[in-house]
Amino acid sequence: MKRTLSALSIVMVLGTMAGCAPPPPGGSTAGYGKSIAGEGKPILSVKPTPRGPFQTVLVNGAELMQARGHVGQFGGTFYDNQISDGPKTFNPWASTDATSSTLGGMLYAGLVTTDAYTGEPIPYLAKSVKIGDDKMTYTVTLRKGLKWSDGQPLTAKDVVFTWNEIVKAGLGNASHRDVVLVDGKFPEVKALDDLTVQFKTAKPFAPFLRNLGEGIAPAHIFKPVVAKGDAAFSAFMGVSDAAKTPEKFVSGGMWLLESYVPRQKAVFKRNPNFFMVDAQNRRLPYMDRYSMSFVGDMNNQGLQFEQGKVDVYNVPGNLLSHLRQLKKPDFSLYNLGPASGTVFMTLNLNNRKNDQGKPFVDPIKSAWFRDVNFRQAINHTIKRQDIVDNILKGVGAPLFTSEALASIYLNQKLAKGFEADPTYARELLKKSGFTWDKQGILHDKQGHVVEFNLYTNSGNTEREAIGVNIKQDLAQLGMKVNFKPIDFNVLIGNLKDGSWEAMIMGLTGSQLEPHSGANVWRSDGSIHMFNQRKIEAGKPTDISDRLPWEKQLDDLIEQGSQTFDVQARHKIYDQLQQVVYDQAPFIYLYSPLNVLAVRTRIQNVDPTPLEAFHNLEEVWIQEK
Repeated sequence: MKRTLSALSIVMVLGTMAGCAPPPPGGSTAGYGKSIAGEGKPILSVKPTPRGPFQTVLVNGAELMQARGHVGQFGGTFYDNQISDGPKTFNPWASTDATSSTLGGMLYAGLVTTDAYTGEPIPYLAKSVKIGDDKMTYTVTLRKGLKWSDGQPLTAKDVVFTWNEIVKAGLGNASHRDVVLVDGKFPEVKALDDLTVQFKTAKPFAPFLRNLGEGIAPAHIFKPVVAKGDAAFSAFMGVSDAAKTPEKFVSGGMWLLESYVPRQKAVFKRNPNFFMVDAQNRRLPYMDRYSMSFVGDMNNQGLQFEQGKVDVYNVPGNLLSHLRQLKKPDFSLYNLGPASGTVFMTLNLNNRKNDQGKPFVDPIKSAWFRDVNFRQAINHTIKRQDIVDNILKGVGAPLFTSEALASIYLNQKLAKGFEADPTYARELLKKSGFTWDKQGILHDKQGHVVEFNLYTNSGNTEREAIGVNIKQDLAQLGMKVNFKPIDFNVLIGNLKDGSWEAMIMGLTGSQLEPHSGANVWRSDGSIHMFNQRKIEAGKPTDISDRLPWEKQLDDLIEQGSQTFDVQARHKIYDQLQQVVYDQAPFIYLYSPLNVLAVRTRIQNVDPTPLEAFHNLEEVWIQEK
């Protein structure tokens, strides 16, 4: 479980330790005063009633997971879209962005998943998971009769291979390894027999049961690729292969990749070997296909929904009122509560040099960015409430903490935040020797004019508008901000190679497990983007130059992961949020309300605040 970079969509990444989980968040709109006001199509408040546990049934000798919903009908295609140029890979272990993680993740399943009604981890590929009295030993028993899409058996061999040869090696995206390290040690993973795997952590590790949701790879397909090294692995299941030979992608999830048209559309078809059945013991999913198209901007995304070309739409605040006023709408609106992801501005604190000996950031600007007074001056000047009122149209709330407003670990004291105060911001800048000339232009103590570039992903009209607001707000301090929306993939490329100065970005989030952000907060984390260090597969990352407060974050992440009591964990993550609040490596901006529109032709829809389509396998389509 890790956080990934988000172009727009919010990908739920959930988790707590069984027996230690507080109740999952509800669909509350506290703090969202204007969000559901007005007339038009009603917005349904999501108040799901928990269902009983999943049952295991024996079908032709296979132990299959039986869905809990109403019996549906087979057939049809579910249409979805995203603001994106498409995935950069279909290999979920090499993905660093939300689109790639979402689409690649559709092909694989984990040992456990999350019950979207209770927030509890439950068996998935596993039939059972037993935790030892030492809270370090996990014995996982797989279901009998599991098969990959090519008919090969899915066994303990695949589980051990995935964990020991992909995740442990840090191949592709090392975030998968980051979030399971305890005291820098990877868990021991071994097969006890064909259907039983034992995991043992170095110390008791509270998030580990949820981390068993890591997707399992087919060893007979991936092993030859892994033997060739990280470069070959990261290139495996790339977009070129997806376009030419999608049938070669072997799946253990509910979908198979049927076709991919670069930058346009990915179409998945049902996997006949998927391990779930309905109440009549018929293999799921019901739907024949799942089609994901890629659109250039939010306007096109909304237009496709209005025209009936897609079945689901995460409604931006500025379009909610318009959507509610449509005549004879053939969709329902659901209020899922505050979104679980975060949106923020960040400055590049990296003062190191690249492989060519050139500084990642101009040393003059690096000195500004690494000055906490400079960061806090920006933090206290941005008018978050204006962003919420004018851009989100009230469908959201200001955000000041590293935990989203939906998080059960939110530091309520810090969440109250502060009003924008340019006067106070100027006092902070004065403390660090900044001055203003007669024209009000800001200079550092060496006389350099304060000017820097601010990037975000083009096509996301919400973030583009926010960038304009920030540019105007910081002009009050005499800062010249060159705001430049660019292609999302280019943005991610700049982020990876360190060639950027300031950025508006989003991260997917977890309502239930703060440790999902370990790959962000750890000094050696794969998306510790504000001070990114060089990460190489199989080699330890040099963190000898970490800042004192980075060490605090490292220590708090470690403490939180080894603490099982919910209240004690809350205090630790309150401290982590305090460090981030004080140091402002990320300047958090807002938390949108998650409003979902779903076509009435889509049946068995039962969204919860934790996940809208948690029961996608039993969703069915009512044809006209």
